[in-house]
Amino acid sequence: MTDRPRISDYMASDLILLKPDMEILHAMRTLLEKRLSGASVIDADGRLVGVLSKKDCLRAALNGAYYQEWGGQVSAYMSTDVVTLDADLDLVAAAERFLVSEYRRFPVLRDGELVGQISRADVLRALVDNWSA
Repeated sequence: MTDRPRISDYMASDLILLKPDMEILHAMRTLLEKRLSGASVIDADGRLVGVLSKKDCLRAALNGAYYQEWGGQVSAYMSTDVVTLDADLDLVAAAERFLVSEYRRFPVLRDGELVGQISRADVLRALVDNWSA
């Protein structure tokens, strides 16, 4: 029996990264222009400190519309309780994690370092490629 394919075989590694002190409007435009549902937020040392999703951006936009005051930093809106996957996790286990999660993508770590991200679509594509007839 061969080893199952791993997340690292299918994850995106050329990432759009945000900074906590980035202006939220700039971050929103980045996500929209790149057609991303979210992006990892890293500190000055390259450590993962959060994730900014379109849902987080919607919260910021609603806040701006409600108070008639747009702005703020990514750090004020990003999620800091980040769920990650390990780069060596197999695809079946990754699919199981997506099924019990509300998240559309996960940051991928190797030895605690951000090395990529994997989306639902990436996992589905990989499963189809590996197990379809």
